[in-house]
Amino acid sequence: MATSHEPDLSFSRAVQAESGVPISRCYFCQKCTAGCPVAFAMDLKPAQMIRMIQLGQKEALLSSSAIWLCVNCQTCGTRCPNDIWLAPMFDTLRHMAIEAGYAPEPTVYALHRSFLDSIKMWGRVHEVTMLMEYKLRCLANGLPLFFRDLPGEMVLGSGLLVRGKLSFIPERVKGLSQVRALYETEAEEVSP
Repeated sequence: MATSHEPDLSFSRAVQAESGVPISRCYFCQKCTAGCPVAFAMDLKPAQMIRMIQLGQKEALLSSSAIWLCVNCQTCGTRCPNDIWLAPMFDTLRHMAIEAGYAPEPTVYALHRSFLDSIKMWGRVHEVTMLMEYKLRCLANGLPLFFRDLPGEMVLGSGLLVRGKLSFIPERVKGLSQVRALYETEAEEVSP
């Protein structure tokens, strides 16, 4: 494994090949960073990450928390003059990071697991149980949890429940066994 001081010159080609994102087109205008709604929370900004890929800074990039924070809003691609869409690049970087043994960002992973568990349980996302599972998962793993926001969340959630925008009682979809079969197929493909 290359250190952050030794560029991995094959890294850029590998990311481009796996993601289909033409990273070599980037000339660092930084419009992706300017439009990114989560750039403020990233340790590396989107434009910096593209440049790091171009320069072969594999280890520094795969160990950053920024690759886990993309919300797939597509603002970067909409703003880019070279038609570079970063969401597939972030998916590829996350996959590469896991394969290289880097741990995912804990709070992002907790939300991801809670989201997928909700789909597995009900066949679709049930927001109330997903949020409860997420809060409990964070609490159980000692992750930062924003309980100070809980009263506001409860007021907002109760308003959504009263207006019928959220369902307090989850509803299972027809064909739930087919949804769960997808999870089993995925588990078989992931296992060694």
